[in-house]
Amino acid sequence: KILIVLMSLMLTACVDDTASYYPDSANPEHVLTVHRSQKYFWSSNSTVELVMQHLPQCLRRIELQEMPADDVEIELLSGGDNVWTLRAGSEMWQVETQSCTQYPDVKGDGGELIGVFRVDGEKLVFEAAVLEPAQ
Repeated sequence: KILIVLMSLMLTACVDDTASYYPDSANPEHVLTVHRSQKYFWSSNSTVELVMQHLPQCLRRIELQEMPADDVEIELLSGGDNVWTLRAGSEMWQVETQSCTQYPDVKGDGGELIGVFRVDGEKLVFEAAVLEPAQ
């Protein structure tokens, strides 16, 4: 009985969730999803991946890096023309969802801030940036 209780505790301590951003609300097949998963309940880190999808031409998973499971925060920036930059601290990744390409180097400043993938409570969420109107 003790083993059953311990097994249930080990399973509940692991993190495995996603948050998504849909660039075009009219096209549910174009989406950027951040996935975080914690391999072991005793680990404080999680593996963070980007899944980019723009069907039918693009579906790809890219491992970004390990991050503290409870402190994932990744900014999403748009460079236009389906070019997206993800930024976590000093790390940056740039992808293009039309041809499913990950660029080896980030070009430019990444573009306009669209939102942030972050942990809210115990769940990974996408929080859209508040865009202020031009004056």
